[in-house]
Order: sequence, then C-alpha cells, then structure tokens
Amino acid sequence: MRISTRIDLVVSVVFLSVAFAGCSPSSSQRTEPPPSSAPRGAPVQFQFVTLEGKPLDTRTLAGRVSVIGFVTTYDLPSQAQARFLTGLQHRHKPRVNVALLVLEPPENRPLVEAFARTLNLAYPVALADAATIAGQGPFAGLHHVPSIVILDREGREAWRHVGLAEEEVIEDALGPIDRR
Repeated sequence: MRISTRIDLVVSVVFLSVAFAGCSPSSSQRTEPPPSSAPRGAPVQFQFVTLEGKPLDTRTLAGRVSVIGFVTTYDLPSQAQARFLTGLQHRHKPRVNVALLVLEPPENRPLVEAFARTLNLAYPVALADAATIAGQGPFAGLHHVPSIVILDREGREAWRHVGLAEEEVIEDALGPIDRR
C-alpha cells in the first residue's frame, strides 16, 4: 500500500472516530440533579427572545413541565438532540413545553435560523446571552452541548443531563416530574 493511501486511511479513521465520539454514550455524559447552589424550590429566572421575537422566559413556560435543550449549530450531536426534542414534543404537546437554547453569539443568528428551518423545528428557538454561553447566568455550569434541562411546573430545575440524551432517556426523566 502506498504511503499516501495509508495516510488517507489513517486520517479518515481518525476523522470518523472524532465525529462519532459525540454520538455515543461516554463517561463524560452525565445526568445530574440541579446544582446545589440553586436553593431548592426557587424557580430558575431567565429571559430570552425567540427567533420570532417572542419571549422565552420563566413566565411563558410556567404551569407546564418544560424541556430545554442547549445546543450549537455546528455539531452533529446538537442536530440529533434537536430531532429527539421534536419527537418528544409530538408525543407530549400541549402538556409539556419544549424549547431550544442555542449557545452562540448574536452574529450567528442567520446560522441559527437556517438550523431551525432545516430541521423543521416547531418549538421555540432562542439565542443564549453571553453569560449563559459562558456557563454562568440562570443555568450556571451548563455550557456543554448538547445538554438538557427539565423544569417542573413551577420553573424549578428538576433534571439536568450533559451530553446527548436520547428520547428514551428524556422520557424516563420526564415521567416522574410530569406526574408530580
């Protein structure tokens, strides 16, 4: 085998390994209870604006269990997470809110709009603010993508998952929260 063919093969294997690493379960993915810094019983206070200019905030999601996905436009696991949330929305609408928070700066809005349009997302999509992108703000410590947060009917963080969460994993977490 020629050296250039071997190099091409090695590069291809490395690329595919990296590409699929984010799609399979790994030890870096973890499900956590809400951060201990948030007082138990306190609703998460947040305010974002959707791509349609509507509010996505504590008040608009109140009264229903809410599943919020944290993604970016440039990685395959985020695209998969958005699609898993679409399936979840179809099964639970109108009982459960589903929303997507994109951890990208405002100048990436055209990419975010194309992302939402291409994936045909029928739930609210908003751009995160700088504090949230940095892992600070209302969802402190959550700046890894994809990730999921489930808020109970009062807006309190009830479940958090870092890494790609398949529909079944979200369903399992949602069940006890939705029955409360």
